[in-house]
Amino acid sequence: MKCVIAGGNVKVLGRAVHSLSRIGDELYVEPTESGLSLRAVNSSRSGFASFLFAPLFFQLYEPGSAGPDTELFRCKVHMKSFLGIFRSLPSLEKSVGKCLILLKPQASRLVLQLHCKHGVTKTHNLAFQECERLQAVFDIQRCTSHLCAPARVLAEAVVHFPPTLAEVTLGTGPGGKISLRNYVEDEAEPSKTMVTELWLAEDEFQSVDVAPGSHITFCLKEFRGLLSFAEASNLPLAIHFDEPGRPVIFTLDDTVLEVHLVLATLSDLQGSSQPPSTNGVSHLPAPPDDFTDDLESYMAAMETGEGGSGRAPSPTFPLRHPRPAESQPQEEEEEEEEGAVPGTPPHKKFRSLFFGSVMTPGRPGLATTQEVLAEDSEGES
Repeated sequence: MKCVIAGGNVKVLGRAVHSLSRIGDELYVEPTESGLSLRAVNSSRSGFASFLFAPLFFQLYEPGSAGPDTELFRCKVHMKSFLGIFRSLPSLEKSVGKCLILLKPQASRLVLQLHCKHGVTKTHNLAFQECERLQAVFDIQRCTSHLCAPARVLAEAVVHFPPTLAEVTLGTGPGGKISLRNYVEDEAEPSKTMVTELWLAEDEFQSVDVAPGSHITFCLKEFRGLLSFAEASNLPLAIHFDEPGRPVIFTLDDTVLEVHLVLATLSDLQGSSQPPSTNGVSHLPAPPDDFTDDLESYMAAMETGEGGSGRAPSPTFPLRHPRPAESQPQEEEEEEEEGAVPGTPPHKKFRSLFFGSVMTPGRPGLATTQEVLAEDSEGES
């Protein structure tokens, strides 16, 4: 693969990498005939993002050649290594005139050259790992609610929430109004909890087609990252969602760019005898028998490697109720909180509301095709 990015598009690429860095620790690079795809997924498989840059985005784009029975080469690199090249966005705009990206499978190197002013050339050689395709399977047409608004409107709305806030609830109200509210767990003491809620009128959106009374709760960190990119690019942001517990899909569309951010949402107990919580989200019931199948119908891990088909299915650990276990020692609770993944539900009891733990016995960290979002098969080798 060989591609050349010129002018202001170098900064656009840098913004995309900054947005993806809020999702996962690895960057998946996949050249295709439709353009260059950059993707990331977080450790808990509750968030997936994809940036597809069309060939028109580049001054030169050569995806490489593939045989009749082979696919184009794809790889993954450490996010920190790639992000370090585009760390200073103002510096990119002022000093970099062109960026060259070369993928060299024989040398196991991803080469990035920044051609700067005064004849200065910075060359970065990044080690990579060959990987299988990372793909989240979802269908926007199956979502019952759709919103579209200028990114500036949503960015000005979330600025009222503290940077440390982990989750936010988006809901609908009478007259087409849309609300944003910080998520508060049921166990929190009302006297010690500060609730921030704001309402956006229907005329602030470009389009509103939502189910009355619907609401979803999702992680705010990844959403902020996409908002920053959309606002800087002056692109409208579309939101597609269904009932609580099903993924929410954020999209950006342009002539040379296509962006998808898919986030898990907090499950809600429908028709329960328990009173609803202050934010409309109550305790999670025991999962039904078809829980995994229902999620797989919306988003499923997809593996294109040869070894994926013969693998035995792994057991799915059931979701737990979001209440602390009184019998567990204090040390174990502290270890759970320390093991939380930044940008995902902060501790295990809350993370399980987004996704059940689906692991292969005896091989922690290896996901299976029963997982909801995406995976690669590097752990199998």
